[in-house]
Amino acid sequence: MRIKGFVLRIIQQLFRDKRTLALMFLAPILILTLLSLVFNSGDYEAKVGLVNVPKPLEAKLDTDDFRPYTNEKEALDDVESGSLDGYLTFENPSEPHIVIEGSEPSINGAVMKKVQGLFSANSMNLSDQVEYVYGDKDMEMFDSFGPVLLGFFVFFFVFLVSGVSFLRERTTGTLERLLATPIKIWEMVISYVIGFGIVTLLQASFISWYAIYVLDMMMKGSFLNVLVIIVSLSFTALTLGILLSAFAKNELQMMQFIPIVVIPQIFFSGLFNLDTIAEWLSWIGRVTPLYYAAAALRDVMIRGFDFQHLLINLSILIGFSLLFMILNVAALKKYRKI
Repeated sequence: MRIKGFVLRIIQQLFRDKRTLALMFLAPILILTLLSLVFNSGDYEAKVGLVNVPKPLEAKLDTDDFRPYTNEKEALDDVESGSLDGYLTFENPSEPHIVIEGSEPSINGAVMKKVQGLFSANSMNLSDQVEYVYGDKDMEMFDSFGPVLLGFFVFFFVFLVSGVSFLRERTTGTLERLLATPIKIWEMVISYVIGFGIVTLLQASFISWYAIYVLDMMMKGSFLNVLVIIVSLSFTALTLGILLSAFAKNELQMMQFIPIVVIPQIFFSGLFNLDTIAEWLSWIGRVTPLYYAAAALRDVMIRGFDFQHLLINLSILIGFSLLFMILNVAALKKYRKI
């Protein structure tokens, strides 16, 4: 009977905690649904251009699925802007030359498969005629996914540590004592962000250094630019962690935000090709910080872009941080009223 009573008490406690029930039943459903939608999407259709195809050869080839270009510069501009995956040009009818964007191995393979289909009857080996705008033929999947994973792990651990640390400030009574002083709420928020941010800066720098120089992750651009992106992402994760901790009563409830807020971002950050999933679903990435951080990291680490090409993504990350800081000020006002 004692065991029965104890079991009933545990079950009753669980059913009173609506957040735990939602975590147990709804969070797995959400993540499995996202996985299903991402992995069951169609095959990627490579966007390939044709430049100045010789007339005799054009009559023999099925070029309906290829974009025609009158000169190579236009095609190269589209490759660099991301609207074209690669193009095929001819020095002479017997020597085709392929230019591929090169930043993602799976897309590179799709381009080669599509181009090879033009010459299936001749079984021509085109691997020696390939030029990569970014990356190279030895680029591996880890090099492609590395920038996204680097951003994700930094975001995840900064979010977790900052949220739990700020929650402890509340549960130990430190926050209430501070709110009893004349300090303004916005001053308190900035102080917390700077304090946690110094440690976050050291953590982000170490993780970036280890990934690039120890694990030998591909690095075409400036390490300093990588640090700027990682630090901007860290402050976004920091301010978001502090914000959500205001709505948690203990560490368990803080952990419950992870499957809802953090994990879904990995699916829409560029780790999987968003061009293959439904349009109504792909927009989710554009409202998440990791989407812009991963894009900026890929631009630096794989494409070698300089700082001026990162300004849009960095501005959006800073905008997220400022938004979360403003919301933090609003959230902390309820504790001062109490």
